[in-house]
Amino acid sequence: MVTAAERGTDEKTMMKAVFTTAVPYADDALNLPVQDLDTAVAYYEKTFAFRVVSRHDGPNRSVILERDRIQIGLAENGGDPSQEGCFFEVDNVKAAFEEIKRVPPTESDFRLDEFDGVPYRVFFEVAPDGLCYMLGERQE
Repeated sequence: MVTAAERGTDEKTMMKAVFTTAVPYADDALNLPVQDLDTAVAYYEKTFAFRVVSRHDGPNRSVILERDRIQIGLAENGGDPSQEGCFFEVDNVKAAFEEIKRVPPTESDFRLDEFDGVPYRVFFEVAPDGLCYMLGERQE
């Protein structure tokens, strides 16, 4: 992994993206399946800068994570993480890429997708648990 010092960037001065919307691929952004909750939470805190706002031990272990204007939930619910995830709308897709991937983006890191007639510049992040996230910024 490339450190901020190696990139010539100070983590404290790196521009942060604002996450404005979380839309699940399937049913529920507050019930995304993971195999190991503790391992998953550590990844989401470090990679996405989410913070735990609530934790539940039953009937399935779960947490609600929050960042900016969105919340997602992770749960040991027996679901298949490789079949689920979310679209996160952000205010600055370049800043989101650098924050999550920890390297400066190039144009080839993004693609243009259209949803309901609205173009978005997007990239993907697949979590170790298999959940897939598309992060995008409106291009209107």
